[in-house]
Amino acid sequence: MRRGTFRDETVDYAAVGATQASDLLQYPPERSIPSHESWKIGSGEERFRAAGEALLSWHAQRDAGLELVDVRPASGPAYTGVSFDEEGHPIAPTRLETDQRFDEDGVPYVGAGTTLRVRGRIAGHRSDAELRVIFVVEEKRRIGFALGTVGESVVSGEESFMLDWYENDEVWFTVRAFDAPVSLAYRLLPVLMKRRRRALALGYLRAISPMYTSAS
Repeated sequence: MRRGTFRDETVDYAAVGATQASDLLQYPPERSIPSHESWKIGSGEERFRAAGEALLSWHAQRDAGLELVDVRPASGPAYTGVSFDEEGHPIAPTRLETDQRFDEDGVPYVGAGTTLRVRGRIAGHRSDAELRVIFVVEEKRRIGFALGTVGESVVSGEESFMLDWYENDEVWFTVRAFDAPVSLAYRLLPVLMKRRRRALALGYLRAISPMYTSAS
């Protein structure tokens, strides 16, 4: 099991880790619009492991059409902080000590405390932002992480990406988020923010799920 959490006051929202709260949809952080999307992407350990490898090497973002710029792992080999269980409850502090992994292009894998910039548009919606990895989960049947906004985005908030391999052998991919408007357009027209979030979620799904791609 590997769990890591990094909390830094430079993120531009207060409810760090709230994407894992069980009541996110009912009680989102103030001024935020919550989102929860979940899809079955296959069955079996092979599908789970392959999807997990893709997720932790940024394929959800890159294959959805976003460019990753300046990916910087947190300094130091170890982090101590609060992690969250499947219900969103904080658990005992955990320590992460692991060798940094890199993909074939030399880009660091997802790691707690990593900062990065993303650039691009998905379905016409701007997605430029500076982001920070809030927590990472690598367990026998659960793999995922969360990104929080640091700045330069049209919204402020957090999104999490989780893969679950359930006891019935099904593999599910879940994207949860909460967004508060930053740009004037989104403050005036919240429906645009909802469309942006839906477009992002579908882009991530297409990147992670071969079933979705073939069905489309």
